[in-house]
Amino acid sequence: MPQFSTTRRVRHSAADMFDLVADVERYPQFVPMCQSLSVRRRTTDGQGRDVVIADMTVAYKFIRETFTSRVTLDRTKPEVLVEYLEGPFRRMNNRWNFRPVDEHACEVEFFIAYEFRSRTLGLLMGGIFDAAFRRFAAAFERRADQVYGAQPA
Repeated sequence: MPQFSTTRRVRHSAADMFDLVADVERYPQFVPMCQSLSVRRRTTDGQGRDVVIADMTVAYKFIRETFTSRVTLDRTKPEVLVEYLEGPFRRMNNRWNFRPVDEHACEVEFFIAYEFRSRTLGLLMGGIFDAAFRRFAAAFERRADQVYGAQPA
């Protein structure tokens, strides 16, 4: 099963980066290949975590696929867990962790593992997905600079 993991040190607080990742409705504005995202439901579980059920449509050239995920937002850790529910994958999950370095910086860890249901779609989209995931962390860091202002190095 293909997977990708990266850890980046960013010049924004863990709380700010958590908020940026948790704001899923804005993904079409800056996430690579994210054409649209709609929230079906937003609730709070019994442990105080926000849970979002969302449909994301990814598109590249003539290929367009929509999948549904459960996104669990745990501000106490801080961590964002994404569990695949339905769509073109056999399996897919990803995780974001935010570790404070100091008041104005944190380490952002991003992990994703996925397997397409269709071998043909996997062959068509596999390399494209790999390239997009390698750009994800940088896209979120650029977005943080836009939203919160670029911090000096």
